[in-house]
Amino acid sequence: MSKKNQVYDYAAEEGGRAAPKPPKKKKKGTLGRVVRRFFLVLFTVIVLLLAALVLAANVIFNGPSPAAQVLLTQTLLEPSATKWIPALFIGEDRVAEIKAGAGVTLTDEVSNTDQVVINRGNASGAAADEWADDPDGIRFEDYAGDTYNAHIMIVRDPSQVYLGLSNYNGFSRDIPGKRINQAMEDEGALAAVNAGAFFDNGTTSPQVGSTPEGVVFSGGQCHWKTGAPPNDKGFVGFNTDDVLVVHTENISEAQAQELNIRDGCCFGPVLIMNGEPNMEAYGRAGINPRTAIGQRADGAVVFVCIDGRQIGSPGGSFADVIDIMTEYGVVNACNMDGGSSSVMMYRDTLGKFGEAGALKMINNYSLLQSEPRRMPNYWMVRPAE
Repeated sequence: MSKKNQVYDYAAEEGGRAAPKPPKKKKKGTLGRVVRRFFLVLFTVIVLLLAALVLAANVIFNGPSPAAQVLLTQTLLEPSATKWIPALFIGEDRVAEIKAGAGVTLTDEVSNTDQVVINRGNASGAAADEWADDPDGIRFEDYAGDTYNAHIMIVRDPSQVYLGLSNYNGFSRDIPGKRINQAMEDEGALAAVNAGAFFDNGTTSPQVGSTPEGVVFSGGQCHWKTGAPPNDKGFVGFNTDDVLVVHTENISEAQAQELNIRDGCCFGPVLIMNGEPNMEAYGRAGINPRTAIGQRADGAVVFVCIDGRQIGSPGGSFADVIDIMTEYGVVNACNMDGGSSSVMMYRDTLGKFGEAGALKMINNYSLLQSEPRRMPNYWMVRPAE
C-alpha cells in the first residue's frame, strides 16, 4: 500500500503512542480577518466614546446644576464649530435666554479719550525703572489663574501699535489670509497678536480667514466695511492721537472717521470702558482661549493672550481677562477673536528667550492645531524710529 493511500487504524494503536493525524489545511485570509477585527474594535471604541460624551454632556446640560449648564453652553457658543451643540440638549429658547445674560451694562457707548495721557517725553523715576530691562519698549509677563495660563505683552509706545493686514490691495475670498508669522516677516514687525473678526464657517475651507467682518481701518484708511461679527458687537481702535477707543457697537466707516480712527477693527465685547468693567461680560462663565487689547492711563498698550483647550489650561472667561486688565491698570479694553485664533508672537531682537532675532511664539497653541490660523488682520508692533 502506498503512503499516499495508507489508512491508520487508530483503535489498533498500542503502547499509548498516538497515531499520526492528517495534516491541517493552511488557513487562508488570516491577515484580512485581523484587519477587519481591528477596525471593528476601533469603530466600537469610537462609538462608545461618543456615547459616553453624549451622556456626559446631557448630564451637564440637564443635570441639577444650572451653573454647569451655563458654563458649558457659553463655552460651546463661542467657537464656530461647536455653537450648534447646546441647542440639541436644551433647545433654542434656553440657549437664547443664556445668550441674553444679565447684569449691569456699561454707562457709556464710547470711551472718553481724556482718561489717557500719553507720556511722549523721556520718562524718569518709577516710569524709567519699569522699562530699564526692556530697551525695545516691549515687556512680557506670565499670569496664572485657576483654569488658565495667561501671557501679558506690554508695549510702552502706543504709536508703534497698528493694524497689519494680510492684503492691503483689497480682501477677497479667493485670496487666503496670511498666518501671523508670515505677516510679521512681510511687515518686519517686532511683535504681533491676532485681531478682529473674519469669515469662518467652521470648516477647513481656504476661504476661512480670508476676509474680515465689520469695519477695518489701517493707516487712517478704511480697507473693509462689509458684514458684521456674528457674535459680540464692539469696535476697538487707535485714534490719530494714539489713544485706544472702544465702542460697544459695530460702528460704520463714517463713525470711525468722526472718531479720527487710524487703525481699528470690529469685535467684542468691550471689557472695560473709562475704568469701569463691563459687568454683563463679567457674568459670562464660558472658558476658552482668549485675546484682548487694552491701554493704561499712561498710554502703554496691554495685550492679554490666554492659553486654552490644553491639559492644565482649559481656558479663561471674560471675567478672568477683566481681572488681569484691571490689575495692570488698564482703563479701556476690548475682547478680540479667541479660540484657535489666539496667538502672540515676538521677534526676539534682544535674545530674551533664546536666539536673537528669531520669531518666538509666546503663547501655547490649542492641542487641536499645529500652526497659526490664516487671518486677514493682526495687531502689530513696528520697530521704534
